[in-house]
Parts: sequence; structure tokens; C-alpha cells
Amino acid sequence: MFSRSSLTALSRSCRYLRSPSTFSPSRATSLSLPYTSTQRASFSLSARYAFDAMADTSGITADSLKNKLIETLQAQHVEVEDLSGGCGQAFQAVIVSPQFESKTMLARHRLVNAALKEEIAAIHAWTPKCYTPEQWQALAQ
Repeated sequence: MFSRSSLTALSRSCRYLRSPSTFSPSRATSLSLPYTSTQRASFSLSARYAFDAMADTSGITADSLKNKLIETLQAQHVEVEDLSGGCGQAFQAVIVSPQFESKTMLARHRLVNAALKEEIAAIHAWTPKCYTPEQWQALAQ
């Protein structure tokens, strides 16, 4: 995700963030730091770009997950909720499919995870709740 140079710059700039007593703007000129002010500025600029890259959204939406689940699992009912406030990093889903018949909860989750392998790799948290149509009807009553 990050190039080696941006990670190196990030780790170097974070060294100053970890110990605020060793680096403050008022004491910057009196410290004998191993880097020049130009190098420190480039490190902090690289760190800013790295943090901005981490803040980007995954590009995954609740609708895209729902459509993929309906297509691949022939799901009768799918509810997908974005728990991350719209950035697409955490999702919770209720999935009702006849393919879950005679499968354990672990086997159902593995089936769903296999269907969404690429999407799950791009997000931070995924919580599926898998039901057969009969189980879903019993819960609704």
C-alpha cells in the first residue's frame, strides 16, 4: 500500500510525535537533531500523505455487497449495514439463503467469506449473520 520510502519517512516523523518533550517548535532550533529542517519538513509532508492515504475509503458500499451476495448465494433476503459512518470500512449483514441448509454456522460464514473474498480484503471489519429461510421466518414471528 505504501512505498518503502513513505513508510521510512512515516516512522522517522513519528519518532518526534511519540515524545513531545523532545521536539517542540519552540525548542527545535536548540536541539541537535540528526536531520536538517528541510529533511524534517519532507518527513512530515510524507507522513501527511501516508495518513491521508490511510483515511481513504475502501470503495466498498453496502449496495455492492448486497448485490454480490444476492448473485452468488441466491440469497432471498439481505440486509447490509455500514457501521463505519459511510467510509466503507466496517459492515454487518443479515443473509438468508437456502444454500445454508444443513450447514454449520462456521460453514455458512466460510461460504459467505468465499463469495466476498476480494471485498473483505479491502475492508476492516465484516460481521455476517447467516440464516436459512425457515430460521428467518421463525425469527420474524
